[in-house]
Amino acid sequence: MHRVLKPTGSIFLHCDWHANAYIRVHILDRILGESNFRNEIIWKRTNAKGLAFTRLPHNNDSIFYYTKSDKFTFNGQYAPHSDKYLSDFYKYVEHGTGRRYRLGDLTNPNKDRPNLTYEFLGITRVWRWTKERMQKAYDNGLVVQAKPGAVPVLKRYLDEQEGTPLDDNWLDIVNVQSTKEKIGYPTQKPEALMERIIKMASNEGDIVLDPFVGGGTTIAVSDRLNRQWIGIDQSPMAVKVTEFRLQKQTDLFTAPYTVQLHKYDYDTLRYKDAFEFESWIVQQYGGTGNIKQRGDFGLDGKMGDNTPIQVKRSDNIGRNVIDNFKSAVERYDKNLYTKNQKAKNPIGYIIAFSFGKGAIEEVSRLNNEDNIIT
Repeated sequence: MHRVLKPTGSIFLHCDWHANAYIRVHILDRILGESNFRNEIIWKRTNAKGLAFTRLPHNNDSIFYYTKSDKFTFNGQYAPHSDKYLSDFYKYVEHGTGRRYRLGDLTNPNKDRPNLTYEFLGITRVWRWTKERMQKAYDNGLVVQAKPGAVPVLKRYLDEQEGTPLDDNWLDIVNVQSTKEKIGYPTQKPEALMERIIKMASNEGDIVLDPFVGGGTTIAVSDRLNRQWIGIDQSPMAVKVTEFRLQKQTDLFTAPYTVQLHKYDYDTLRYKDAFEFESWIVQQYGGTGNIKQRGDFGLDGKMGDNTPIQVKRSDNIGRNVIDNFKSAVERYDKNLYTKNQKAKNPIGYIIAFSFGKGAIEEVSRLNNEDNIIT
């Protein structure tokens, strides 16, 4: 995800209490950089149910918000004002229009502004606006004076305000299980949650990627908000559920989209010619296959930036494969190896049917201790 993210892009990762600390410190900070951490959004996804006798109930999830650089799209989001706030502050109703409003200060906190110091409606102050602008607002009924001698104030209409600025505690979006949106997908997110995130970090026409599309909420909301989108899932059922969801909101003005379902027979792939298999899988990954097959340090292809790829048509590969691959990559191109390590980019890619515990642990160790990403 980091590799395909635009320099001005953002990434959101949702998790719960089981591993959130490890995910942030050992994965996100290392891959995206501590300086690109923006927020840990706390989403209150449910209310306490039952009794927890040895701990407090877990009702919150974390949504980690990172960017790829210090230049990114951010649109502040707002929540509706509470009833108490409205009754306390927007307590006036304009006769004839029924518009609710409050009265705001028109004086300038900066007292050293001679050009903004003048008399208006018999009151001399340092005002926020020029006299011409003040007079125009008064003529339009936006500046009012309660009585002669009172300081003029500004009408601030409720319907012109955006609401209460959101912070990183999101308590107002209920879990999808208690809404009509529920389609039975186990990890389905509320549309309101995805809408807030998409609006906050993108503009119309931008591209939204969900590489774990699931029930299709991100894609459906992105489409409705006029974003371009890409959705990926290893489950054909998830892809079909998402397609059905899109069809329900499609009309004449909906942009066309393509659904691609790839089904490969396991045995055919597993036992086809070794060289053909290596070339095919490298191409599927976006790389170029190695034609020489000799003097190649056991590497089977490379990405566009020459980062090596190795294909193992095996299950449960062990730590020795990781060790040998690391040595081969370093010998293959020492300068590229050092460059990728310094930039925290992968030094290479290993593709296999499955990885054993030893291999997984060694990759994690290289990442955490040696700053090597494989």
